[in-house]
Amino acid sequence: MKISLEAVKELRSITAASVSDCRKALEEAKGDMKEAMALLRKRGVELAAKKQDRQAKEGRIEAYVHMGNKIGVLVEVNAESDFVARGQDFCNFTKDLAMHITACAPLYVAKEEVPAEVLKHEKNKEDYYKAHCLMEQPFVKDPAITVKDLLVNVIAKLGENIVVRRFTRYKIGE
Repeated sequence: MKISLEAVKELRSITAASVSDCRKALEEAKGDMKEAMALLRKRGVELAAKKQDRQAKEGRIEAYVHMGNKIGVLVEVNAESDFVARGQDFCNFTKDLAMHITACAPLYVAKEEVPAEVLKHEKNKEDYYKAHCLMEQPFVKDPAITVKDLLVNVIAKLGENIVVRRFTRYKIGE
């Protein structure tokens, strides 16, 4: 099946995947845009899993103070190289992450950090994770994906392991 350049451009604008990856996904999906996006997402998850063992020692600390100066966030996000950490895509990701933390007030980065004594009082652990763990929360700018999905997309796009190390959220009176 011949895939049009317009279809490749459209998929690329939606997913930010490479042109060749978009073309391959569309060919495998026989031109179905939704199926091609699912294939690219699956490949991104596989790519992120491969890179998970690589050390991320560079990065940046993003600061965000919400209008009115009543809420502020500091978030540390690490990458493998300083080159990626200074790039615009990485900076946009850290800024979006800081704004998300400001809006959604997670308590933990990942569900593995939740203490067992907290979980023993919860009836539905998955709901607790979605409400209090950054990686499990629906992303504030696109509730169709989680923050973890967003991270996987950034890893796939930038080609490096990226780790959200820690964050602190400050609110006046808390």
